[in-house]
Amino acid sequence: MSMFSWKVNNSGGVIAPDERLSWPRTIGTGLQHIAAMFGATFLVPIITGFPPTTTLFFSGVGTMLFLLITRNKLPSYLGSSFAFLAPIAASVKAGGMAEALGGVVITGVLLAIVGFVVKAAGIKWIDWLLPPVVTGSIVMVIGLNLAGAAKNNFVAGPTVAIITLAAVALISVLAKGFLSRIAIFGGLVVGYLYTWLTGDLHTEGIKAAKWIAMPTFTAPSFKVSAIVLFLPVVLVLIAENVGHVKAVAAMTGRNLDDVMGDALVADGAATALAGIGGGSGTTTYAENIGTMAATKVYSTAAYWIAAIGAVLLALCPKFGAVLTATPAGVLGGLGVALYGMIGVLGARIWIESKVDFSNSTNLIIAATSVIIGISDLSWTRGQYTFNGIINATLVAVIGYRVLHAIAKSRGND
Repeated sequence: MSMFSWKVNNSGGVIAPDERLSWPRTIGTGLQHIAAMFGATFLVPIITGFPPTTTLFFSGVGTMLFLLITRNKLPSYLGSSFAFLAPIAASVKAGGMAEALGGVVITGVLLAIVGFVVKAAGIKWIDWLLPPVVTGSIVMVIGLNLAGAAKNNFVAGPTVAIITLAAVALISVLAKGFLSRIAIFGGLVVGYLYTWLTGDLHTEGIKAAKWIAMPTFTAPSFKVSAIVLFLPVVLVLIAENVGHVKAVAAMTGRNLDDVMGDALVADGAATALAGIGGGSGTTTYAENIGTMAATKVYSTAAYWIAAIGAVLLALCPKFGAVLTATPAGVLGGLGVALYGMIGVLGARIWIESKVDFSNSTNLIIAATSVIIGISDLSWTRGQYTFNGIINATLVAVIGYRVLHAIAKSRGND
């Protein structure tokens, strides 16, 4: 059977990856996936200043590439990864957008290399390198290191920031199902509308933008001092991809270990491709996995519809200009919630994995890496600056292995 042939299943039960509903219903499910990825995918370019339509374009193209490399066995959407926020902000400040894109490209290449290693050697070495205490620490640091950026945007427009933050909180607790999962995007809409109604929204760029045109493409440049900032992101993307593949395997009841390496290669290739053209790095999306869990439709045909729809939507610069006009105060309200949520995801990894903090190795690694990362404890040698996230990652990954080995040799592990 061709990779692009799906068995029709209208039984009303679970729809497997190699099955599909009727095409009208498949298209409807694909549109749901566009809605699920929409808010989070656009938040990254809005916050970083990357062109939103370019990011959306490579999100759709990257998803197609992912489906091809995984041979339509793994239903997943590739949207913008929040793990790139901190290194992009730091590298843009130091050397501009092109240097940040160079970091995105190298991140993708390294992730693809990891995927090839997994295909050859299996996944156990990743569990050894990234135990939950290490992964949780790195994720927490990536979120909370951005606290200063959230504060700066917040104080730039405190009234609308408070309104935006309140909207995020109220939507998350009052809404049900899908709406509760896009509370961040809902807060963006509320804050945006408030600034429009009060006349504080700058619409000149929106009026000048065309309705239909190709996205803006930007070539990367490569500088080692910028690339270094992105290395922790590779570890986060590994953890995210492995976790998402395991989640899809559990939901579909299929053993997907044979496509674990392919998934990493595919996400790496999609991330590198995005960086080459001016988009942000990608990752598999929990929002879309949640949509599958709710609908019981795991058909990869629906993801092809979502990917094609994303590319078509990216051809509207007017739409991108609307998003680019988002005021700083709105970003401040969103940042307080979003960066905090990313940080708490680190704690969630600890809790769900039952990390034992009575173990002195776990405790000291988590404690020191988090403080180094949040305080952005940095040091510079020549043109290279090792920021808080880099240093926290080094402490977490290397420090854990060293302390664990010492404790084990003394019988204290």
